[in-house]
Amino acid sequence: GRSHGARRAEFEWEIPRDEACTLLDTLCVAGIDKTRFVARVGAHDFEIDVFAGRNAGLSLVEIELSHEDEPFPRPEWLGDEVTHDHRYSNSILAQRPWPEL
Repeated sequence: GRSHGARRAEFEWEIPRDEACTLLDTLCVAGIDKTRFVARVGAHDFEIDVFAGRNAGLSLVEIELSHEDEPFPRPEWLGDEVTHDHRYSNSILAQRPWPEL
């Protein structure tokens, strides 16, 4: 969906498998292959996506904050900030793999 600064609408709830398959079959032109890991640093969870397939070699980290200006620890393994670089969105990566960016 659309972003508003670093904010993105996100909805999380469980849906039946058959409905999920229908959504994927009818709405998704291409998919992405990734594994998500979670690293707890202080009071924050860092969600680490390690991509495979056409985006192999790419890892992205996401942290959910209560507001955009909330301070958070920056672990030494955290790389460049790409929040506002839309090339790294899942929808773009599904259509144009990371090595082609």
